[in-house]
Amino acid sequence: MAKVLPITQQITRENRENEKPPVNIRLEDVEDCFIYDRRGVASPFKKLYQDRKSIIIFVRNFLCYTCKEYVEDLSKIPREALEDAGIRLVVIGQSTHHHIESFCSLTGYPYEIYVDPERCIYKKLGMKREEIFTDSASPSPHVKSGVLVGHMKSMWRAMTSRAFDFQGDPHQQGGSLIVGPGSEVYFAHFDMNRLDHMPINWLLQLAGVQQTLDFSDKPKIIIV
Repeated sequence: MAKVLPITQQITRENRENEKPPVNIRLEDVEDCFIYDRRGVASPFKKLYQDRKSIIIFVRNFLCYTCKEYVEDLSKIPREALEDAGIRLVVIGQSTHHHIESFCSLTGYPYEIYVDPERCIYKKLGMKREEIFTDSASPSPHVKSGVLVGHMKSMWRAMTSRAFDFQGDPHQQGGSLIVGPGSEVYFAHFDMNRLDHMPINWLLQLAGVQQTLDFSDKPKIIIV
């Protein structure tokens, strides 16, 4: 049986036919960068993917309304779907660890979450700062709020939080990886802008999760 080679290309949602050149992701460059849990305990990045395949999502900042709504949809993934496929799901932000607890409470996210407050991993992997928008970009299936309402919600959260800050660099973009076990990279996507998250079902399918989920907020019609 022929060996299936890992996918290590940057794929955008705008036009999958015009694939970009391969992204050179070297996990060796970031494996010893420290990430911090909700208690502020540090551990090396490599601990997330050494023993199993992992989907790792890097978000812009915890105050970003698009990241909030994306992570809300991540929280809907059934635990058994991940366990059956042997997949670890991890979210990484770039605020201080003090904001993790409130972000999880806000989004209902039940899986692993860490922060990279110095943006060590973001920088070394080459994730973008600032935003690039194109006319052909598809709307994110995970962002339900419009720009104005979304910004108002983000500002309100900033004003009512204990520390009035952006909970991360507001110019930093995120991305997603499918890696491990070991240092093998199967997939990489770096967001071009705040709406350029990889659709969750695509990530799950690429990682080997069999279940397809419905993230639509439209009412479900039940035929009886």
